[in-house]
Amino acid sequence: MKRSTGKDRSVTRTWRPATQAVRAGTWRSEQGETSEALFLTSGFSYDNAETAEARFRGEDPGMTYSRLQNPTVAMLEERIAVMDGAEACRVQATGMAAMTTALLCQLSAGDHVVAARAAFGSCRWLVDQLLPRFGIATTTIDARDNAAWEAAIRPNTKVFFFETPANPTMDIVDLAFVCGLAKSRGITTVVDNAFCTAALQRPIEYGADVVAYSATKLMDGQGRVLAGAVTGSEEFINSVLLPFQRNTGPNLSPFNAWVVLKGLETLDLRVKRQSENALAVGRFLEGRVPRISHPGLPSHPQHNLAMQQMDACGSIFSFEVEDREQAFAVLNALTLIDISNNIGDSRSLMCHNASTTHYSVSAEARAEMGVSEGMLRINVGLEDPQDVIDDLDQALAAAGL
Repeated sequence: MKRSTGKDRSVTRTWRPATQAVRAGTWRSEQGETSEALFLTSGFSYDNAETAEARFRGEDPGMTYSRLQNPTVAMLEERIAVMDGAEACRVQATGMAAMTTALLCQLSAGDHVVAARAAFGSCRWLVDQLLPRFGIATTTIDARDNAAWEAAIRPNTKVFFFETPANPTMDIVDLAFVCGLAKSRGITTVVDNAFCTAALQRPIEYGADVVAYSATKLMDGQGRVLAGAVTGSEEFINSVLLPFQRNTGPNLSPFNAWVVLKGLETLDLRVKRQSENALAVGRFLEGRVPRISHPGLPSHPQHNLAMQQMDACGSIFSFEVEDREQAFAVLNALTLIDISNNIGDSRSLMCHNASTTHYSVSAEARAEMGVSEGMLRINVGLEDPQDVIDDLDQALAAAGL
């Protein structure tokens, strides 16, 4: 197989993001297929023993085993790397496999991690439960406070770990400041960019070292498969992350890689339309509910920073009602919007985070990060936004709002 644009990325990196999402990382066989080929194989054969030896030594660029490399998976990795402005990428079986790999591949007992207190429930579990189990100290901070990052640094601080916007509170982290601080202290930044993808925000442009994704979300965009990705420098991906991934095996299947490749082709269109729809829905909810956290609205305390870093507001935001009982009443009255804990889907979805995505987080930690009993998170899809608004209007009325 050969890349349709040559053996390097010099051409693809000059393309604009929407073009990269459709064509970057395309390899073609001698058949000249226009859609990426799906290689459903676990292993590869060799013409002779010497070729096998050369491939395992790294002297021959051919494939050896699909836990190490697969043509379909490699195409996805190249496309995501180019879109991110990164030198390299490795994809994983799920978003949480990506987060876990990005952290554990570089941490050892005695290291220290500074993490944002507002995070997806499983990411917070990694910080609160898993890392300390292996002798890795952690400190959670209010990531919106630039001074808090500097104050939390210890001599053994190895990693800054955060997402922006945060799930589900929509806290915004100042990428330029935090990444710059980390570089000045020799600390590696790991940024969860799942809420935006490279279509809306490119942390590497602000100095981030490592960017991690749940590709299950916006990259697939239609709720079909699980997938994750980590991007960074060739040195980090190939020398630090790859040995961990190769020997622990959180690999993405070729079929799921192919599905995400197809999803990326429409990413630019979807994420921009969903951002427009989410802004319309947010404007409707503002003033109708007690509190709304929407980075695209001027009422968000970090609106200006969000719009400096993001090309659009994204499809996801949260709002609050009085308590869990009223939140459940809103959800149970929905007729169009699905009750679901997924995000990034082309369908509008909503959930009560305290009882779903953050159920495994202690009540104290939920209170610390701002996940209240009345908080609802919504992913606004590709439906007509007025239909979404009408459904929310009647559901809020049914719940007494």
